Amino acid sequence: MLTLTGISNAQAQGAYPTKPITIIVPFAPGGTAEIVGRLIAQGIQKNIGETVIVDLKPGAGGNIGAEYVARSKPDGYTILLGSSSLASNASLMKLNFDPAKELVGVLGIGIIPNIVLVGTNSQFKNLKDLVSFAKANPDKLTFGSSGLGTSSHLSGELFKNAAGIELRHIPYKGSGLVYPDLVSLRVDLLFDLQGSALSNINGGMVRPLAVTSSKRSLSLPDVPTIAESGYPGYENGSWLGLMVPAGTPKSVIEKIESAGLKALKDESIIQKLTQIGSQQIPSSQVDFNRYFLKDITYWSKVISEGKIEKPQ
Repeated sequence: MLTLTGISNAQAQGAYPTKPITIIVPFAPGGTAEIVGRLIAQGIQKNIGETVIVDLKPGAGGNIGAEYVARSKPDGYTILLGSSSLASNASLMKLNFDPAKELVGVLGIGIIPNIVLVGTNSQFKNLKDLVSFAKANPDKLTFGSSGLGTSSHLSGELFKNAAGIELRHIPYKGSGLVYPDLVSLRVDLLFDLQGSALSNINGGMVRPLAVTSSKRSLSLPDVPTIAESGYPGYENGSWLGLMVPAGTPKSVIEKIESAGLKALKDESIIQKLTQIGSQQIPSSQVDFNRYFLKDITYWSKVISEGKIEKPQ
């Protein structure tokens, strides 16, 4: 019986996948994470021979969806679209799970910058104007974000630290919900990932002041980086990658990784990722998981040094 069971399990693992796979996107609809999640799902579906479904489970800066996957059966049928917020939240918040121990990186997709945005009717034309006003009017300006612990939030906090100014943080349940208040000037500033910011910029709803990457975006060549706007060394963005629960069989991880790596070589996927400002990160399973663990250590240091305050 033991031998037969062992053969049965091996056959089951070897046959993966035999049913639809679900990618959990732990953020609100309409954001960059959903765009990338659906893009990579299509690519993996094409290469793995089974349907890949995208399921949005937003909340708590991505923590609700991440915990859901961490607690899921480690069989390769429930995958997380993880982001840099997972690494920062390990130190920033009190989590009910340990990302470093309960999740395993499988595929690095890319890192996407945030765009510093104001409403088109805002008085601020560049970062210099904004910083000068903030220093003359402490604690008067506000910045919205897609939620506590997201790269949208952390980019703002890091900028406050770099510029030596005060900005009052107003978290939302997704960046899409910030735009009406940004356009009407009820919120002064938004740091939003380029994927979701572009349509609002192109639609004339908002004005970009700067980009958080080290180099200018190919899609926004006239928008300076924060670093070249007077804050050398400033750089931040949100990496995105696929993760599975710890304990997922190696053979299953390898199949997901293989399908994902093929997807990332697809010219249409490369073009769409480039359009939203995505830059390469380590993509293979071993290298991406190492990148993920290193990022946890980085944010732990940043937070312990007091550059970002923990939520009360």
